[in-house]
Amino acid sequence: MSDQEDRWVYSFVFLLFCAFSIPTLGRAGLLQEPSPQRYFSGLEAGRASLAFFTPHVSPDAQPFLEQIESSAEALQDYGISVVKVNCPKEDVSRYCGKENALRKAYLFRGNILIREFPTDALFDVNSIVANVLFALLFNEVKYVETLADLQNIENVLKGKSNVVFAYVPATGTAEHRAVMEAAFVYGTIHQFVLTTEASLLKATGNEDPNVSSAWLLFCHCQRATDPAQPCRRTALGQPLTLLNIHRHLKLMGAPLVTEVAEDPEKISTVHLQLGLPLVFILSQKETYEADRRTAEFVAWQLLGKAGVALLSRDLVDLNVLHRSNVALKTPDEGVPIQYLVLEDTDEVITLVEDKNKVKQIQEEEEEEEEDEDEKENNNQDIQDDQVVEAVSRDKKRELPLEQVLVLTEETFHSSLSEAPQAVVLFYASWEAVSLAVLRSYSEVADHLKGTPGILLSRVNCWDWPGICTQENVTQFPTIKIYQKGEQSVTYDGMWGTEELTSFIILRRVSCPLELTTMEEAEGYLRGEFPPELSSHPHPSLLGVFSTATSEAREAFEEAGNILSGHVKMGMYLEDDALALSHKYSVSPPALLLARSGGRSVEGIALSKQSVQDMVQMIRYELLDVFPEITVQNLPRYLQLTKPFLILFTDGDISQMESKEMLKLAKGSPQQVFVACWLNLKKTPVGYGILRSYFATVPSLPILVWVNLHGGGQVFRFPPEQSITEVNILSWLEKLQAGLEIPSSTLSEEDWKPPLPAYNFLQMMDTAMPELSLHNSHQAGDMPAQQPPKIPGGHTAMWEEPSQQAMAEKVGSPGRDLRGTAPRLAAREKQGKRHSEL
Repeated sequence: MSDQEDRWVYSFVFLLFCAFSIPTLGRAGLLQEPSPQRYFSGLEAGRASLAFFTPHVSPDAQPFLEQIESSAEALQDYGISVVKVNCPKEDVSRYCGKENALRKAYLFRGNILIREFPTDALFDVNSIVANVLFALLFNEVKYVETLADLQNIENVLKGKSNVVFAYVPATGTAEHRAVMEAAFVYGTIHQFVLTTEASLLKATGNEDPNVSSAWLLFCHCQRATDPAQPCRRTALGQPLTLLNIHRHLKLMGAPLVTEVAEDPEKISTVHLQLGLPLVFILSQKETYEADRRTAEFVAWQLLGKAGVALLSRDLVDLNVLHRSNVALKTPDEGVPIQYLVLEDTDEVITLVEDKNKVKQIQEEEEEEEEDEDEKENNNQDIQDDQVVEAVSRDKKRELPLEQVLVLTEETFHSSLSEAPQAVVLFYASWEAVSLAVLRSYSEVADHLKGTPGILLSRVNCWDWPGICTQENVTQFPTIKIYQKGEQSVTYDGMWGTEELTSFIILRRVSCPLELTTMEEAEGYLRGEFPPELSSHPHPSLLGVFSTATSEAREAFEEAGNILSGHVKMGMYLEDDALALSHKYSVSPPALLLARSGGRSVEGIALSKQSVQDMVQMIRYELLDVFPEITVQNLPRYLQLTKPFLILFTDGDISQMESKEMLKLAKGSPQQVFVACWLNLKKTPVGYGILRSYFATVPSLPILVWVNLHGGGQVFRFPPEQSITEVNILSWLEKLQAGLEIPSSTLSEEDWKPPLPAYNFLQMMDTAMPELSLHNSHQAGDMPAQQPPKIPGGHTAMWEEPSQQAMAEKVGSPGRDLRGTAPRLAAREKQGKRHSEL
């Protein structure tokens, strides 16, 4: 597209937006009410007109008239007139006859009828504009139903033109109108393609598309000069509005990579004009070709999110560090260009998607400059613990803890007594795991923001050891939940945000929850009861008991007390419990397990009577039949001490493979092994697992049998065979008979850290955080507080604060370290190495 054409299109759309934003006065766009003879005689060749004929206005027709009159001004912007034709009573022609009056609207181009619209299809302004433009652009906008139809259009246009493919859930919507208005403006530049088929949207390869929302893909067919080369597709990441479509098409029409040979401060591209950042890849003559390829790769990854330019060091005198290889220019006025040192393209992409990344990288570079000589001679700076490494890397970030109440000795008991449910995090501000959990805790607070009856709070045991001693907190971090009239409960699950949130929500209801009516029991299995859990999907486990099964019921109640917070459990023991259990082919005592919102309910006979057996049985039944293995749920399946049959994939599992593996998992061998799958896109640690199995990562998908608890032998399912239940069972029979040769055998060597553990006692001796004045000078006859215990039974060495430190605390009220773990972790230059933190 030439610059002149580009300016014309941009000006047209801008004026169009201005026209839409001007408030309308009355209904000036609607023409007067001519007679049929006068209307047909006044039609102009090539000019479109939407007409409706009416002898009189009935009350039922009034809403339609209001909407079509409101659309007159919008259609007028496209040169389409809207006319209300007044039919004489005696006129019984095709358009004015009683059976057609106010049941249809007619679209003419000149005196040629283009389309008849039933009035119920023109229910508002959006539907009127969308359907009228769709009819006028019928030959320009292609409608497709299958992926093959779309690919045929792409193949015809490869090397010639680009394709704008839009999916709308239904015609006549606001999104459909936006697409048609864009097609009216850009139809001569790009080929527009439309569909309402949800299956086609899924077939285009979008990851988990929401078929209830409209989508738009820009297909770069003009760049596909080879007929065998597929057209790249870039999705519109914003809602489907005319402004967003125009913005997206402007970005897609910009050069993929701009080569720059002047001061980057003076550079202005369409990306900056549209509020997006511009990434500069710094290049030089010797590495130009490689840098060009890198810039193009990054540009494709950031298409629609940022622009990419190739900046030559040889042509521009940059007063920056020679090792800087990337620069970032933001559209914000007055913000200088940031010059950074990045290691790979993933960091460049993260730089754009995470606004905090720039500041973090700059701070790390400043520290590296100061400590470079020292770090070269000290290998201990390699962090051997992922938690410590993460905290060390993020130590200058301020955590968003506004939703978490800081508790002190004065406020602890009063705050807990006022809240129906209080969650307290006990932590130590100097300890790495505590700081990592604080990050998850802040995310939990954000998820539960506005939830009535829940108080999220924290106690820094370094500042308030008396509280932690009183609450029997002997290790950091610890989370306890306090509810009125009940003993506090200590959280013993994983520290991830999802697990913590789920535990807090489930603790809000009784476990087991006693249900009193059949309606409550059925609603519970559907996930609708209790109301406070209806928006949080959890599997529902319902125990059904008769009056003769009191022993099993008591064991079930005790199991509920043990599993409270981890499982959603209900109990039903009314007179009609027998009818409820028989509905699912079991007899009391029994368990009813509902997954996926109650769409399937499984009846399980309850033969275990002891509490521990029942707890173990419930935990086992809640495991998925064919689970996706993640870092979070792997320990639960390892506890079964069974062999694993794992399907490794590089994305979502196919429908056919899922069906076959699910049949296998539900069959008789399910008691012998764990059938599961692992998505390497979601769980990248799977690459390391495959390398340990096969030295290199094989082609995916791959099915593997491994017995971690019995010799560590790894067997690979024959890649030439399809993954079906019959083939897998046949292969397993050969494997059990010793007819298969293992691909590898895992070492029995223990997994240990690459470096010895850090001596935290020595660390505390080297640099001890200050002791708060409040703790060292208690009023009255309070006993002297002891130093906190380090996990393992050791006691930290204490040092008296110096007089200068005391004076600084007294002279600067409100700046002590109580409740400021993020600031303590981020203290400037307190230590150069981890051993000095």
